[in-house]
Amino acid sequence: MLVQLAIRDIVLIDKLDLAFSGGLTVLTGETGAGKSILLDAFALALGGRGDGGLVRHGEPQGGVTAVFDLPADHPARAVAAAAEIDTDGDLILRRTQFADGRTRAFVNDQPVGVQTMRAIGTALVEIHGQHDDRALADPTTHRAILDAFGGLQGPLAAVASAAKRVRAARTALSEQRARVEAAQKEADFLRHAVDELGALDPQGGEEASLAERRTLMQQGEKVARELNEALDLVGGSGSMVPHLSSALRRLERRAATVPSLVEPSILALDAALTALDEARTSLDAAVLAAEFDPRELERVEERLFALRAASRKYSVPADDLADLRSRYDADVAALDAGEKALSGLEAEQAAAEAAYAAAAKKLGDGRRRAAKALDAAVQAELPPLKLEGARFITQISVDEASRDASGTERVEFWAQTNPGTRAGPMMKVASGGELSRFMLALKVVLAGKGSAPTLIFDEIDTGLGGAVADAIGARLGRLAAQVQVVAVTHAPQVAARAGTHFRIAKDSVKGEKGAAKAKGKAEERVTTRVVGLAAEARREEIARMLAGATITDEARAAAARLLQGAEG
Repeated sequence: MLVQLAIRDIVLIDKLDLAFSGGLTVLTGETGAGKSILLDAFALALGGRGDGGLVRHGEPQGGVTAVFDLPADHPARAVAAAAEIDTDGDLILRRTQFADGRTRAFVNDQPVGVQTMRAIGTALVEIHGQHDDRALADPTTHRAILDAFGGLQGPLAAVASAAKRVRAARTALSEQRARVEAAQKEADFLRHAVDELGALDPQGGEEASLAERRTLMQQGEKVARELNEALDLVGGSGSMVPHLSSALRRLERRAATVPSLVEPSILALDAALTALDEARTSLDAAVLAAEFDPRELERVEERLFALRAASRKYSVPADDLADLRSRYDADVAALDAGEKALSGLEAEQAAAEAAYAAAAKKLGDGRRRAAKALDAAVQAELPPLKLEGARFITQISVDEASRDASGTERVEFWAQTNPGTRAGPMMKVASGGELSRFMLALKVVLAGKGSAPTLIFDEIDTGLGGAVADAIGARLGRLAAQVQVVAVTHAPQVAARAGTHFRIAKDSVKGEKGAAKAKGKAEERVTTRVVGLAAEARREEIARMLAGATITDEARAAAARLLQGAEG
């Protein structure tokens, strides 16, 4: 709930700090005292439209801070957390309004966009008045209101799940149809390509391997003579190896006689013979590799030509021909199995549609039952509110073509304001005062079922008095047992039922501030003050509301009776 509201330099308010508690809080005061200014400032902190004209004359900026105490699982915390806002402790909404029209928004001292602030504010507070009946003005909210009243969260979740399965089934069927249709358009080409690439049987990396083999064979003939000559020098008839081996054996026989003189030469000759042996081995391998069959060269060149021709024909690198073949094989398989796959997906979609229809019917039946109960409950609240001839109607229509996650029903609240008149959408057939009372009746019936934790009622009792005002006060009191209620009122019957009472008034003060301070002189200013009233002051204020400018003893006695009756 709202626990604190601080306003600085907004229109006639220079500095205001209010502490709120649960239950019913009323704000009273004479017309023009500034009650609407206070609500406009509060709306600013909830993400309302900014306006440079809200800043107090002569000041560069104004600001509003609203502090809320909420349970850990309140939806507003989830909205804030989704915006990466630290939600530990109280939720503090702060808005700065500059005189040039700019605004800055903060939640828990973190800068946020106005849209984020508005989303959080919507979850925290509902403001209702004769010209601001948001819950009734927007038909898109009526279905959610009915579902909350009927406790239809389970059937609604089942419909949402079924709708998700329908969307998935439709998507799968659509994609399969697109694949089959595309394949059918290219069926002849695909089958020819599969046959051609199947006969070619390309392999990844084959082109590079063949090109390297062809180059080796083409160059082999040129180097074969040099390789053979070199091989003859190290391992043929002209090789020095036998002579070196003989010399090595003779030196080894002398090694025992003069080792210091002979052994270095022995080591050197041994290393030379080892190197010559390695050279012979390498030359043998090279000579063998240089030998080729001309028919093999022809086969390699023909294979390279075929691969490169296919590469040009299908506009892919030769190394990608194998993957292309696999894709074409899959496309042909999809074409061949397409009708069977389509039949299976069509059956899956039909089953999903049937499941959705069953879940939607259950939800729709629940909505119709809830609509009857809601109509009866709201209807019972109307006579005391001077709407005894009116009817509240929950109008349900079915749009089978629009099967969304919320079902097929479209819900709108209608009203018949007088017997014999045509019923119609409430916003079109009810006056501002009637709308306010319909809204109050609806809110009382819906108390504790999805309502924001703080409800603001702005002069919904305008033009009403006596028993009707008392009925409004009684219903606001009942509503305040479930949620925090703040009411701006001119009705003493409403004010008498409050747990907290603030009086709003305008005062003239002198002081150096803003433009006057810049000129170095004091000027008289009008400012709005809000004062919390204790018991005696409450009685005096309610007496003023009853009697007007001159408060009589009779008015004070009547005020005392109202207060006593409210307490009883």
